[in-house]
Amino acid sequence: MSWMFCLLLWQLVLRVSCHVATGKNIYYIVSHGCCFSTSTAGSVWSLASLCTAGSNIFASVRENSPVGQFISHISIRSDPRANTVRLCLTGPNANWFYLEGRTIRLNSSASRVLDREVLGPFLIAELTCYEDDIKQSHYRILVEILNENDNKPKFLEETIQPFIISEVAAVNSVVFTVKAVDSDGDMISYIIDQSSEDAWFFRIDLPNSGKVVLSKPLDYESRTRLQIIMWAQESNTEEKFNISTVLTINIEDVDDQYPHFLPCTPVSPGVPICMNPIYTANITQKHQDSVLEFSPGPIRARDGDRGINAPLMYTILSGDNHDRFVMDNRTGEIRLTRAVDERQPGANFTLIVMVCQVEDRLKYSVATVVVRVLSENSFPPVFNTTTFKGFIIQSSSPASIVSTYGNQVLQVQVSDQDFSDGVNPNIRFFLHPPSRLYQVTQEGVLIARTDQLRAFDRHILQVVARDEESGEEASASVDIEVLQRGQAVPHGAFTEQQLFGDVDSRLAGGIAALILLTFLSAFLFLLLRFVRRRRPQEADVLPATTTLQHHKVSSRSPGFMDEALRRQASLRSGSFHGRQGLYIRRQSLPPPTSSSSAADSRSRPQSPSSEVSLSDPAGRCRFQTDMFVVVEKPAGVASGWARSPDVTAGLQVHAGMPQSDEDINIDQSKEDT
Repeated sequence: MSWMFCLLLWQLVLRVSCHVATGKNIYYIVSHGCCFSTSTAGSVWSLASLCTAGSNIFASVRENSPVGQFISHISIRSDPRANTVRLCLTGPNANWFYLEGRTIRLNSSASRVLDREVLGPFLIAELTCYEDDIKQSHYRILVEILNENDNKPKFLEETIQPFIISEVAAVNSVVFTVKAVDSDGDMISYIIDQSSEDAWFFRIDLPNSGKVVLSKPLDYESRTRLQIIMWAQESNTEEKFNISTVLTINIEDVDDQYPHFLPCTPVSPGVPICMNPIYTANITQKHQDSVLEFSPGPIRARDGDRGINAPLMYTILSGDNHDRFVMDNRTGEIRLTRAVDERQPGANFTLIVMVCQVEDRLKYSVATVVVRVLSENSFPPVFNTTTFKGFIIQSSSPASIVSTYGNQVLQVQVSDQDFSDGVNPNIRFFLHPPSRLYQVTQEGVLIARTDQLRAFDRHILQVVARDEESGEEASASVDIEVLQRGQAVPHGAFTEQQLFGDVDSRLAGGIAALILLTFLSAFLFLLLRFVRRRRPQEADVLPATTTLQHHKVSSRSPGFMDEALRRQASLRSGSFHGRQGLYIRRQSLPPPTSSSSAADSRSRPQSPSSEVSLSDPAGRCRFQTDMFVVVEKPAGVASGWARSPDVTAGLQVHAGMPQSDEDINIDQSKEDT
């Protein structure tokens, strides 16, 4: 009963899903993987020509072909007595086809692209022909999908992960392999991009193999990681599709290096080999039971394999002076256990110390330690002057010694009172900051690059003197002048050459002469001005009469008095005529009638004095003269000369006149008081 039910259900499905055709009309239907298309066959083929004389279909189509692409024709015939014919497409890939008349076409779309890499190389389907619901023929359809180069190569992820290579890997050995695939099945070749920074470490001998060979030795201490760019490229296609990736190579550290002391000084740039330093320390006779401080730093070492950093151990091989010096095996510190008062100052201790790996003592390194015993340092070094003066003459010579006054060699010197002679043999000179034009020797002599100097330049340098034992420093300045060719070095600090050191000697002489001329002109101007100011003061001197009791003529400077009276008269009236009368000298008068002037003078009582005293209002000076005033009598009067009765009006009359220089001085002092 169940079998009969299934048979009836199958018949129903065939009728609904495939096709029903009557008369001369044939219908094709597409449903559930069967490809059917409707068309009218009466005008082309007769009904009797269906479902017979068919065959299997073999065709090909290119991948990515558009929808409706022609696949193949259908060639079948059937019994003329049949009334109904059905064609059905079945199979795993039947949905990729549809029937159009008696042709099979590709059933693709924009969202459903025929891709060989996805579907495989073939499409398989079946064509079945039914007449009156009776299967008459069955044919196979096999369509090959033709490949197109539409895919790029791809690296396999598991082959491009970061690699780890030992630093002791052998050169010319294969260190890793990369792999790329092409979905189109094209041949792949591998290339290392030479623009990569680390490309020179590797090479590929067989381009299609992907095997990478080590070309240069590796060193973990120099480089811990390398990177290269790898290309995978199609080698048998016209398109030459390619792809690249960055490969990272981590270098594995191996215990192949020895420890070394710090600081590390490379033997040469780029060579990872260190020269061990010489450690130095200074102590005095009072030092004891103390940890020593060394230069250029504490005694420290490091394992040469930084990635391993093996533990180290320190020890003194020689020079401990009967355990005077002990060393910490773990830290490398050296301690002074007892004083060295029995040793002479200046003595040195030399120790040989070793560092080695704890687990492999064959890997070791050795360094030298020097301990110097110094005297007590109470005074720092001191320069004998704060500023040195130097000269250098311009020249084409590559180097010349800087000189000082008198063309003597300039030598900077320091003194140290810690030494009896003041000379510290441990002083080292240097310039701070360093100069490219000057250098200083350890004797304190300055050397200049003369061919790089220009005349009239001036350079200020700072010289530093350092005590290498105590570390104390002192500094001084050096003032250097660049002289022109042929110019002499000054002989002293206050010479004409120094005053005009930056100009030509002829120009300096001209300037000096001009300054001297200006000074003389100013002096003459002041002198003339002083003289002009003195003349009005002399003109203000007033005349004064002396007592008439003494008519003795004074012999002091008659000419000077004449000139003074003449200047006074000219300033007041413009001529020598003042009051009415005439000023004449006494000796020009007629001789007296008496036989003896001396007797007359003695017998003449209280006659007016022949000496006239002139004094200025301030009483600063006093003059005497033998001049007096006479008046000429008018006509009709007996001829003769007579003194003017008011000649002494306004003049000071003195009771007596001094007759000597002492009297004049005494009289002057009385007026001042």
